[in-house]
Amino acid sequence: MDAYETYLDMSEQNTDGDSQRNLVKQSIPDRFMGMKAAVLTNNSSLKSFSATLGFHVLQLDELLRAHNADLQVNVEARELLKLLGFQEGKVVDNNQFDVVFFHIGAGEKVKSNESKVIAADVEYADALVAGIMCQAQPGSDISSRLHLSVVMSFGNVLEDDHSKFSVSKSFNEKNSYLSTLFPSQSYAMKGETPRKDVRHHSPMLIAQWQHGVTRKDNAGRFSFEDFKERGGNLTIPADRFLHEVAFKLWKAPKYGA
Repeated sequence: MDAYETYLDMSEQNTDGDSQRNLVKQSIPDRFMGMKAAVLTNNSSLKSFSATLGFHVLQLDELLRAHNADLQVNVEARELLKLLGFQEGKVVDNNQFDVVFFHIGAGEKVKSNESKVIAADVEYADALVAGIMCQAQPGSDISSRLHLSVVMSFGNVLEDDHSKFSVSKSFNEKNSYLSTLFPSQSYAMKGETPRKDVRHHSPMLIAQWQHGVTRKDNAGRFSFEDFKERGGNLTIPADRFLHEVAFKLWKAPKYGA
């Protein structure tokens, strides 16, 4: 979310007023042309932090209410699209939000209106994405207006994982006397200065779809190996992800090439 400074402000619990001013400066509507953003989650920490950043916080349990698995994802896909101003395959005049983040925590459990526990796992996320894509068929009014991003985090990782999950193509040559000739990749730079906080190993995985805007690559599975071998856009800094989404929604200027 590019909100690390805000996180530090909250952690330090400043009492001199500087913290509050920084929080206002970092709010989503102020940063992105009044962008109306919402978060669907059951995570209490994420609820609090999202509200601080200017998100509308919605209750995840209210959306996960159907007891039939097939019907459930179709209903939820329609409800999510409705929040964005898409209803019955059409674009309505007034949309409640410009962007909605649907957070699903690993191993999270949610309750339906039948008081049954539903596992919010990878299979559920896969079915939900399929439900949304089914509603946004190419050529429809929705497909020309919808941007969909799916993000999967590795969570807590160790640098020892870099041998298997490294995005640095020059990793194996780092001991070579030619290593200084390899130019730094754009994601590792900020202007003309190398970024010191770049983690080359175990990255977040992001897949994006927007008809006529995003490039289609040859990746067939949501996995690090497939993304690295067949992905189209390679790597961007994690703190630029929200800016890129806002740009595709016409809420921010272009960043990078």
